[in-house]
Amino acid sequence: MTTRLYNPFLDFKFDSSTCFLTGEKLASADVSIQVFPVWMMRTFDLEDKPFKLLDESFVPYKQLQLPCSSSSAIAFEQVESVVERAMENGFAAVKDLPQETLFHWVAKILYGVVFNEIQAGMRQAVLSGEPMNFSQALVHKFRNLHGMLQSIAVPMEFENKNPFTVQVFEVDNAEDTFLYRDEINTLIFSLRMKDFAIIATLQDNGTNAIYHDEILAKVEGKKLHPVQFEEICARFFYSAYLFNRLPEYTYMETPHKVFVEPMPLNDWTLKPIFDNWVVKTYGQVLESFWKPWGFLLFEIIQNPEKPMSFILDENGDFRTDIGLAKS
Repeated sequence: MTTRLYNPFLDFKFDSSTCFLTGEKLASADVSIQVFPVWMMRTFDLEDKPFKLLDESFVPYKQLQLPCSSSSAIAFEQVESVVERAMENGFAAVKDLPQETLFHWVAKILYGVVFNEIQAGMRQAVLSGEPMNFSQALVHKFRNLHGMLQSIAVPMEFENKNPFTVQVFEVDNAEDTFLYRDEINTLIFSLRMKDFAIIATLQDNGTNAIYHDEILAKVEGKKLHPVQFEEICARFFYSAYLFNRLPEYTYMETPHKVFVEPMPLNDWTLKPIFDNWVVKTYGQVLESFWKPWGFLLFEIIQNPEKPMSFILDENGDFRTDIGLAKS
C-alpha cells in the first residue's frame, strides 16, 4: 500500500511551491493560505501588526502564510468556518466544539508558525553559508504534529487517548482583548479573546492537564478574571517546560484509515515525567504573564511555600474578591 501520510522532514522540503500538508506540487508559488485566520486578523486589526520570530526579526501577521493545495485549503476553510461561527457566539459555543475540530484549528496556526520559522532559518543559513542547525528532538515533535494535522484530510483515529488537549475557559475579558501566545519548543498554545480563552497542549497525551487537575477542579464552571486565567496559563507554560519526555507514536496505515497510538510515557529509568517545580522559576514565568497588572517577582514569591495566587485564597478555596481591573 502506498504511504498516505506526507513527511516533509525526510528531505526538509519547505519551499513555497509544495503543499505544506500533502506534498503536492503547486501550479504557482502564490497559492497559499494564511496562518492566522483572515477574520481574526481583520477583527483585531492584526494584518500589519508585527509578529516576532525566534531570530528576533518581525514580520506582519499577514505575511505568515502556508503554501496549500486547493483540496487542503477547502478542508481548512470548513474548519475555519465552524470555529469562526463558534467564536463569534462566545464561550458556550467554543466549549461545545469537538476536541478534534479545535485541534485542527490550533495545530494549523502553531504548525504554520513553525513552517515560517523553518523557512526563515533556511534563508538565514543560505545567507550565512553555514548549514542549518536543527534539533532532532524538535524535528521529532514537529513531524508528529504535522502527521496528526493531516487528520484534517486523511481519515485518522487516535487510539486510547488523544495526544492533545484543548481546554476552553470562560473569562471576563475587556471587549477588545486579543492575546496570543505560543511556545513551539514545547508545543503549547494560548489565546484569550471575547469572553473565553484557550490553552492547548499538543503533544503531551493529556499529562499537563492531569498535573494541574486540582487547580482545574477549582475553576471548573467558574467565570475567570483575566488575572486568574493568566495564572493558569503560567502554570501550564511552566509545566510544559518541565515535561521531560519525547512522546512516541505508532502510525498504522490501512486502506481506509490511519491509526495513531501513543506509546507509554513511563520508561525504564523510572524518572518522573515532570522535572522538579522550582518556585522562583515559576514566579518569573508568572511575573511575565501578570505584566499588565505590574506584580513583581519579590511580591509573587514573598512566601515561597505559598506563592501569590488570584485563584486560591488562604484556605485553598476559589477566590472571588479580585479587586483588579481587566486587562
